[in-house]
Order: sequence, then structure tokens, then C-alpha cells
Amino acid sequence: MGRSTQSKFSAKKPRQVRDAEATKKQILDAAEAEFARNGLQGARTEAIARGAGVTTAMIYYYFQSKEGLYEAVLQRPAVEMHEGFQQLNLDQFPPEEALKVLVKEAIAYEAAHPHRGMLWFQEANQNQGKYFKQGNWQENFSYLIKILERGMAEGCFRQIDPFLTTLHIIGVCNLYFNAYENIKHTRPDLQLLSPEMIEQHTQAAVNFILAGVRRTGN
Repeated sequence: MGRSTQSKFSAKKPRQVRDAEATKKQILDAAEAEFARNGLQGARTEAIARGAGVTTAMIYYYFQSKEGLYEAVLQRPAVEMHEGFQQLNLDQFPPEEALKVLVKEAIAYEAAHPHRGMLWFQEANQNQGKYFKQGNWQENFSYLIKILERGMAEGCFRQIDPFLTTLHIIGVCNLYFNAYENIKHTRPDLQLLSPEMIEQHTQAAVNFILAGVRRTGN
């Protein structure tokens, strides 16, 4: 009997771990939507709990406070993007190909996370980046900066400011999604978030960015 009881207990333990992770993800997803709408100051813990299908006590159990939850929400994309870029092994590609791969990955990530643009706007507007800077976004910027620096060193990219060019490339990739609620009214005949239009945006962005950084006259 003792062995049977132990066996049942052991069998349940992994399920409890998975349930905890699933609950945290539900909370983070609901919190991301709420913080994107209202920022840290206007977000309500009760609304997040309703959206996640949990109690407010559960939120405090996992994240201690609304600020702790907000920090976790901002940290998540920084970690996800870092891990995603790392898995691309960009150093194995020539600079131009590496830039194509990174831009496509960045746009695909933006398309999959529609709340992120307003999340960054709220953080900049309300907190002047106080919590954003804790996400160590320098690491994510460095992937693109290194590609640009490598391309210049190898002579396939013209001489540019890597940091400013990184900001310009981010703008090309992100504005399409971050300003979607406004842009959609300029072309109501287009389904801008359809897979077909996102693919067109991706190809146009890649072509535009490469045209801007390539060295000419060789």
C-alpha cells in the first residue's frame, strides 16, 4: 500500500507543476492585454483576474504585487526574443542573409503578439521607460547591431551608424502592427492582419531595409 500511495503522489506532482506554469501564463496573457489598454497606473488587478479566470489572491501568490506582475509582463518579450534570436545562429549566415532572417523573425514575432506595441507606448508615456530598462533590451538590439557591423567590416554594407540604423529597422518592422488601429482606416479595403498581407509586409520590409544598407557602386 505504501508503494502504491507513493506512486500516485509521484504521478500527480508533474501535473501540478504544469498547472502552475499554465496558470502563470494565463495571468501574464491577461495582464498584458490590460496593461496595454491602461498602462500600469490605470490597470486593475480585478480585471486581470477576470481575464485570466483566477482570483486576485492567485495573482499576488505568483507575482506579489501589481508592479511585480507588470515587471514580469515587460520582461517576458525581452526573454522570448533573446531566446528566439539566439536559436537562429545568425553568425552562420553572411551579413545580408542574417539580416533577412532576423527581420523576418522580428515581424513574425510582432504579428503573433498584437498587444506589445501599446504596452511599450504606455510604458514610455506613464513611466518614461523605468520598467522597460530592466528588461535588458540591449542584448536584443545587439543582434542587429552586430550584423550591421559585420556587414560594414566585410564591405557588403555601406558605412552607417549601427545604433540609429537599428532603430530605423525596428520602426520599419513594428509600425505596421503598433499603429494598426489607425492605419487600418487609411485602407479599409485591405485586411492588413491577414497572413497574405503580413507576408507582403515582410517581403517589402526586407527589400526596403536591404536597399538602405547595401553598399552600392561595387
